[in-house]
Formats: sequence, C-alpha cells, structure tokens
Amino acid sequence: MKTLIKTISRAKRHRRIRAKIAGTPQCPRLSVHKSLKHLRAQLIDDVNGKTLASLSTLALKTRGGVKEAAELGKVLAAKAAEMGIKKIVFDRGGYPYHGQVKAVAEAARAGGLTF
Repeated sequence: MKTLIKTISRAKRHRRIRAKIAGTPQCPRLSVHKSLKHLRAQLIDDVNGKTLASLSTLALKTRGGVKEAAELGKVLAAKAAEMGIKKIVFDRGGYPYHGQVKAVAEAARAGGLTF
C-alpha cells in the first residue's frame, strides 16, 4: 500500500516538473530514472521526440550507488561534449534532489554541462 502511494506521488511530481521544462536540440533535457538496482540517464530533444544520448549503470557494468551515479554523470557529460552540447535542462524525474540524483547532476556540471 505504501509503495503504491510513493509511486503515485512521484508520478504526480514528475508531471508537474515536465509541464514546466522541455528539451530542444540546442538545450536537451537530462532525464534521470532510478530503479531498485540501476540508474539511467538520457539526453532528450522533446521538440523532435528524439533521444540524443543515453547511458545506464547496466552499460557501465556497475550497480546503482552514489559513486556509480557520479561516474554516470561524468561519462554522459563527455558524450554530450562530443556531440557539441554544452547547455541542458535537468529533469530529476520526481525524485528528491539528493543522493544519486544529486551525484549525477554535480558530475554532469563538473564534466562541463551547464544548467
């Protein structure tokens, strides 16, 4: 019962966030999704409905944790730099901004992305 309430609440928060932000080809949206074991991040162009780059802890052959989340953000920032992307919009996906989500954001900033 409690899990269902948490899931519904997160979905509501995510809808509120998505109503206010959108990615463009020049300034894509960095979307973060957490599962019980892994973490996923995508650079999304909402105008054309395309995913520009994506990465997960599955691809890095690690489990989700704060250190792994920081590695994910750093590698994704490097991918974005290869594509010529410097500015993004951060979408925390309805998750609180701490722990793994914060680690991805800070590592992406350290990797050269601005948001």
